[in-house]
Amino acid sequence: MRLEDYFKNGKAYVWKETFAVVKSKRPLPDAFAVIQDKNEITVVIDQSKVIDQDIIEIERDWKILTFDMVLPFDLVGFLAEVSLALAEEEISIFAISAYSTDHILIKQKHLTRAVKKLKALGCIIEEK
Repeated sequence: MRLEDYFKNGKAYVWKETFAVVKSKRPLPDAFAVIQDKNEITVVIDQSKVIDQDIIEIERDWKILTFDMVLPFDLVGFLAEVSLALAEEEISIFAISAYSTDHILIKQKHLTRAVKKLKALGCIIEEK
């Protein structure tokens, strides 16, 4: 399948929760994602579940948009196309890839513009 075919009527959804991206002292329970590398622990978590004593740094008010489609490992340019479309609107993203799909975090204040731009690419976007 061609890259454009993934956008044409491709489904995505916005999570109803609002998330924080945390530089943490430890992995946190109930996190959406934990990224632990040699230098730090980054946790993406519903911001209502953040425990202050674990925080080193925090960025609040992110919404997660999940591309609800299987994206094969050999697909080239999917996130680049998303990133470019949103960059045209001066919207930054925090991207996380799972085994078969991608997620982007967008600041809540930019969500309406981001959804409009992704719909222009052909995506069908819902809230869950």
